Amino acid sequence: MTPLRASYLHRGGEQPLLGATIPEQFAAISARFPQNEAVVSLPQQRRLTYGQLAIEVDRLARGLLGLGFAKGDRIGIWSTNNIEWLLVQMATARIGAILVNINPAYRQRELAYALKKSQVQGLFLIPAFRKSDYVAMLLELVPELRRDDSAPIQSSEFPDLRRLVIYDPADPNQSQRPAPGFTLWREAIAVGRGLAPDVLDSLTAALDRDDPINIQYTSGTTGFPKAVVLTHHNILNNAWFTAAAMHFDERDRLCVPVPFYHCFGMVLANLLCLSVGATLVIPCEHFDAGQVLQGIEQERCTAVHGVPTMFIAELEHPGFARFDLGSLRTGIMAGAPCPVALMRRVMEEMHCREILIGYGQTEASPITHLTHPEDDLHRRTETVGVNLPHQEVKVVATTDGRTLPVGEVGEVCFRGYHLMQGYYGDAEATRRAIDEQGWLHSGDLGCMEAAGYLRITGRLKDMIIRGGENIYPREIEELIFSHPQVAEAAVFGVPDDYYGEEIAAWVRLHAGEALSEAELRDYLRANMAHFKVPRYIRFVEEFPMTVTGKLQKFRMREAMERELRGNSV
Repeated sequence: MTPLRASYLHRGGEQPLLGATIPEQFAAISARFPQNEAVVSLPQQRRLTYGQLAIEVDRLARGLLGLGFAKGDRIGIWSTNNIEWLLVQMATARIGAILVNINPAYRQRELAYALKKSQVQGLFLIPAFRKSDYVAMLLELVPELRRDDSAPIQSSEFPDLRRLVIYDPADPNQSQRPAPGFTLWREAIAVGRGLAPDVLDSLTAALDRDDPINIQYTSGTTGFPKAVVLTHHNILNNAWFTAAAMHFDERDRLCVPVPFYHCFGMVLANLLCLSVGATLVIPCEHFDAGQVLQGIEQERCTAVHGVPTMFIAELEHPGFARFDLGSLRTGIMAGAPCPVALMRRVMEEMHCREILIGYGQTEASPITHLTHPEDDLHRRTETVGVNLPHQEVKVVATTDGRTLPVGEVGEVCFRGYHLMQGYYGDAEATRRAIDEQGWLHSGDLGCMEAAGYLRITGRLKDMIIRGGENIYPREIEELIFSHPQVAEAAVFGVPDDYYGEEIAAWVRLHAGEALSEAELRDYLRANMAHFKVPRYIRFVEEFPMTVTGKLQKFRMREAMERELRGNSV
């Protein structure tokens, strides 16, 4: 490759972009590999071939039509990893409905926001997850669910919401109705049985590759998460070209411990497999290192995905040496920087010689950069690789937006087929993210090497990456501030050997008030996902500030780092 003079790269590629919609590509793969195993769910003790999966997807798609859903409707999924999640993903795509991914760790307040923000019309859910009682939360939010009739829901608080379909992954067809307003999975399937077989094919033929098909939530610096709208063209091609970069095809079996609700799981695992005919292996409902190792051995997986903390947990599992991982070849590690020592152990002890480092963001479908299987250890740990085919990337000055020379640090920007349509219901936020020339401004700082490899050096935003989860301080700060005894709060990240970063909060109370760390944590846990609750809470009398009154978080971070280093001595 000709050395670059400026930090701009457009990568074409020998393969053209796919012009198909998701159901069209899935139909072609299912016809080509009907006997290949499509999905294996070890917790559910179920497995489906591509031929069987196609039948199940169409059964649910007809059910969605029977429930009154149509192209463009928003249908949410609030569940851990299971076969039904995958069925909902593909059935909504079959009829052109928009799948809305909802984090299983969301609490009532966060769920309410997601339902309203995306104007969700239907919601598929499991009864509970860990200590979260989904049914109880929904009965609190939507008391109309307690009614006796079976007509579509009419909620004063959620006027768009019409149906709630509940299922138990252990036996979806035998779920119990928790309240009159819930629809059971078997009922959702049953209402579509009388639909003519050719109706689905007609609906799919009328879809356009640029139709919106998915809404994913990504946190923002201004408070609550933003709803990223992605199309068939966005995510199908992202999955397809990621598979090509991994040398991944119908002979591969991918172990997927990452959550489906995240782009990593839904696009780089589910669609990655379904776009080429590979096998998706679900080793656990939610991450468990031992179950992942068992799944790799039992199913002879050739690939495994994860964030660095997952790989650390797997390598440090007390029974690690007992598992035969010799079938592994590749996978993607993303979500946080990978230390050299960890990469070496994954390659040698887990046999993932071709493990790749990935980088991107939800607004970019999500992968923008991947290392190559042939890259040396330096490039796999010091860079995030090169951009995928048919994508553009440049590094610009944060002051005036000019493209910088190779080697200089600036903001990383993207342009191409993979960029989101925008933030649902937020045109202003979309304009702030994507400029008039069509460049998405990542908010990340980096520099480009002459061969096009990108090195991420920092962040313009205050985002914290904890174990692969993107966490933004503003949302946490607003919740802390809502506590009646709190006068002011500042949230920031501090380094952590296991999670990459941990959350720290400095809190100033109103004069004369008293509040313990335990009391504040209990308050936060009751109102937001557990991974957003700060590990370190310090009560202070004042904050370091500029002369203009702006909080200086870098000084707080430095003070916390000194304190934590002192405690570790």
